[in-house]
Amino acid sequence: MINCISDTPLTSRQRLQEHNHGLNFSTKPYRPWKVIYDEACCNQEDAKRREVYLKTTQGRGMIKRRLSKYLYENRSKN
Repeated sequence: MINCISDTPLTSRQRLQEHNHGLNFSTKPYRPWKVIYDEACCNQEDAKRREVYLKTTQGRGMIKRRLSKYLYENRSKN
């Protein structure tokens, strides 16, 4: 789940609870969710720019490389 939460009053913990309670239609079939990576930005403009980047092919690759050890170690557990 990649999302800029600076434009909403919900915290990332509250958003995670919404997803795990099935309140989000698009993520409901994939429950339960857990946070494996979190970032914070100082302002909304930086957060939006980062969100757009992370949703690109290059950004997704960066996240996969950053989390490669975790993803490799946990692939058989899923």
